[in-house]
Amino acid sequence: MTEKIIEIKGLHYSYPDGVAALRAIDLDVFEGESIGVIGPNGAGKSTLLLHLNGILRGEGDVRVFGLEMRDENLKKIRSKIGLVFQDPESQLFMPTVFDDVAFGPINMEMPQAKVGEQVAKALREVDMTGSEKRAAHHMSFGEKKRVSIATVLSMEPRVLVFDEPTGNLDPKHRRSLINLLKRLKPTKVIATHDLDMVAEACSRVILLDKGEIAASGNTADILKDKRLLEAHSLELPPSFIK
Repeated sequence: MTEKIIEIKGLHYSYPDGVAALRAIDLDVFEGESIGVIGPNGAGKSTLLLHLNGILRGEGDVRVFGLEMRDENLKKIRSKIGLVFQDPESQLFMPTVFDDVAFGPINMEMPQAKVGEQVAKALREVDMTGSEKRAAHHMSFGEKKRVSIATVLSMEPRVLVFDEPTGNLDPKHRRSLINLLKRLKPTKVIATHDLDMVAEACSRVILLDKGEIAASGNTADILKDKRLLEAHSLELPPSFIK
């Protein structure tokens, strides 16, 4: 039986101004799944992602690999949940690509030899081998996206969490990133407006709207439901239009 690795029950979260961002979220994530989290702007997608490694803490029960989301568990949880932000600049701040990708393993106190191995492996996975001495701020947006993913892969997380991974990419780099997402082995949770990408890379879809789960199910079943999508300010993805 597939292991349940994330369990959320009755999660509520309100912003400091009192606006409710998440309401009564119940969600289970199982080992090996690739889940697309979709919904209109302001639905709560990014807010939900930030609860998966404790950056935000709402009311309710969030457990990751059986660990309750509490201060004393955060270090262990964050070693298992890798979060890739929408803007790669949020994760790239060191002088070189090597330094950026090594930052996580060093902070996990990996042996020096192991750090080098992890950097090489992570860059190989994102097709950025040879970029170790480059400065990330001189790279294209697509290259920065890949390196930002490598900064997470180098820590060998069991779950990869992506916020709009294909956002602001041209068609060539979007295709390249989708192919990368499809071949990455860890469990994936992907928040996005790119429904065609979800159709290719995700086995299950969670539809959020106004902070609530409006629908959950098999990817094809959700994405072909024109009435459901339009009721939540979404459209049929081009690949589903006959």
